[in-house]
Amino acid sequence: MVVRGGALGGRLLRWGRGAVRGAGWDLVRYDPLRSIESRRSVLLSRLGIRCVYDVGANIGQYGEGLRKNGYEGKIVSFEPLSSAYARLRERARADGRWDTHQVAVGAEAGELEIHVSRNSYSSSALPILEKHVTSAPESAYVSSEIAPVKPLDALVDRHELASTPSFLKIDVQGFEASVLDGAVETLRHMRGVELELSLEPLYEGQTLMAPMVERMRQLGFGLVSLEPGFAEPESGHLLQVDGIFTRFG
Repeated sequence: MVVRGGALGGRLLRWGRGAVRGAGWDLVRYDPLRSIESRRSVLLSRLGIRCVYDVGANIGQYGEGLRKNGYEGKIVSFEPLSSAYARLRERARADGRWDTHQVAVGAEAGELEIHVSRNSYSSSALPILEKHVTSAPESAYVSSEIAPVKPLDALVDRHELASTPSFLKIDVQGFEASVLDGAVETLRHMRGVELELSLEPLYEGQTLMAPMVERMRQLGFGLVSLEPGFAEPESGHLLQVDGIFTRFG
């Protein structure tokens, strides 16, 4: 039976959506620009990006997402934690255009204590705040690890940076400002930057969304895309988003 709109079609759609939501999913009209993955893919193509620097790669989710959405250029991933890095390296092993480096990225060279969260991807160099753990219990710290840290300016190939249209992604759980501090030269060559942004404090000492957006503006980048991250269950307040910035002009 084919249902072509009308009252019956509407009732069936509402019934189907209710059943799907009851199972913890949703049924929505497909829109290729609805997700940040699709919008990112369009932006990378429009900007002519041929190299993506992936700071805070965790186990390689971001790089794998780029590939699934059609990006064929080079990926350079940085991840300090040993267990996460092992999975990242394995994920990238068969990809000849995906390089991985086990190192933390910050303002200056040295060593850094990383607090390891239960879910791995919430791990940070900064102390986690109670609001974060209450809203996402799996983000609680369970151990710590010492990792080498270097500024991004010391990690990138200057010749390649100058000659290759590039994009920078930073997802370091509140440590974004320190990464930017060590990427002065690198940022001059970026056509776009993606940052995790917090609307409320989730890590001690982190820079929140509004001043980070202003900092990016001063660096010559405007905010062009936002994607909701996670929210506080009790209040419904959005706590974190992913923002994409592109260079003015």
